[in-house]
Amino acid sequence: MTINEAQDQIIEDFSLLDDWMDRYQMLIDMGSEQQPLPEAEKNEQNLIPGCQSRLWLVCDERDGLLYFRAESDALIVKGIVTLLIRVLSGHTAQEILDADLYFIDRIGLREHLSPTRSNGLLSMLRQMRMYAIAFQAKGANGAD
Repeated sequence: MTINEAQDQIIEDFSLLDDWMDRYQMLIDMGSEQQPLPEAEKNEQNLIPGCQSRLWLVCDERDGLLYFRAESDALIVKGIVTLLIRVLSGHTAQEILDADLYFIDRIGLREHLSPTRSNGLLSMLRQMRMYAIAFQAKGANGAD
């Protein structure tokens, strides 16, 4: 599934719910499906700065594709990062860097987040892109 196909699926899923309380519940449900990280990965290196709650994000590369895993101590944050993982995991670094993440605005997420959660969302996106840049650089250096 392409990044845009994943985004379109999320938009479709959220469009079935009119009420933002139901949408928050969907986010919480999505986050609760996420596998917890091993304790060893819940460290300072994987902790995302800029989030009000604690959020750890890990990225693995397999066969040229990046896969993200995350855990948070806040249910809404866990749901938000789960959405990002659904959209960005399993793609190349370049695809992640080129992605226009339009689903965030289309489902109304940005306008329904508190300022601190909005900052956290930006921090999550920034960190995922930083992983993509790092893996891309590593690949370029490894090819020399």
